[in-house]
Amino acid sequence: MIKKIAVLTSGGDAPGMNNAVRAVVKHAQAKGIEAFLVYEGYKGLVENNIVSAKESNVDKQYRNGGTFIYSARLPEFAQIETREIAVKNLRKNGIDAVVVIGGDGSYMGAKKLTEMGINCIGIPGTIDNDISSSDITVGFDTALNIVVESVDKIRDTMRSHDRVALVEVMGRHCGDLTVFGGIAARAEAVVTAENIFTPEQFVEVVKQSQSIGKRSVIIMVAELIYGQEGRASLEEISKLITEKTGKVARVSVLAHQQRGGTPTAQERVLATRLGIHAVELLSKGIGGRVVGNQGDEMVDFEIMESFDIPRKSRLDLIKINNDMNNIK
Repeated sequence: MIKKIAVLTSGGDAPGMNNAVRAVVKHAQAKGIEAFLVYEGYKGLVENNIVSAKESNVDKQYRNGGTFIYSARLPEFAQIETREIAVKNLRKNGIDAVVVIGGDGSYMGAKKLTEMGINCIGIPGTIDNDISSSDITVGFDTALNIVVESVDKIRDTMRSHDRVALVEVMGRHCGDLTVFGGIAARAEAVVTAENIFTPEQFVEVVKQSQSIGKRSVIIMVAELIYGQEGRASLEEISKLITEKTGKVARVSVLAHQQRGGTPTAQERVLATRLGIHAVELLSKGIGGRVVGNQGDEMVDFEIMESFDIPRKSRLDLIKINNDMNNIK
């Protein structure tokens, strides 16, 4: 029976992380396990920035965005010498197990710690929804709602001025925010790494929209596709659109605002359930796994197994959106 559990957040922050932290702490305490908070992720493990959650205000964090125990990147954690310091600090505090909330990179750190005798469980925390072992990651639903709300506002002003907006959305390797956001916000087209448009295709979308009298055109684009690998930048494409169609085109970059904000109700529930599942596994002496959801069911996988689960293609959803706008 484990006696002490620590929880940390690592990598990019995501709304709902605080709810997962709260669930880990409260469920551990309910099972008679002492809970600890690690501030600034793996960096906090190495610097022994580990405090008891007894006197923490974890209950007050349920509606706050970001992560109240902070996050930091520590590439040096890949080195055995750095991890040995972390393990030493955990042992010094009598901590038997760690819950790691983050993405794939954070999972690898959890795997290494498990191999060194500290049982770890990973919880998927990233707005990109790019962890295949879970249908939905902590942070995605809130970020998606922020994207849709932002695009709705952009639509208002584009319609007022008869303009085009190329909206750049986070998620280079996983275009879920772009795809789901595009469908929800009725974008004229969505473009991800799975269906890269040529500059001429952007122009054609605008021309088709013009032909049916639309005053606003929204094309949502996943980040870090254009202006890379010899492709024209979105700024260059916007100028081409204006030149070929006469419509003023603007680039709107939805940046870090996607990672902030009050977590949605769905976010809070998912994060809570994942946190509870993580503690249940650790309380049974199980480590080296990641938790997730498949539909309404909580599931878990070995960390390395989770890396091998193929990411879902979204071409069918992209086709649904683009077909509704007669985009081929």
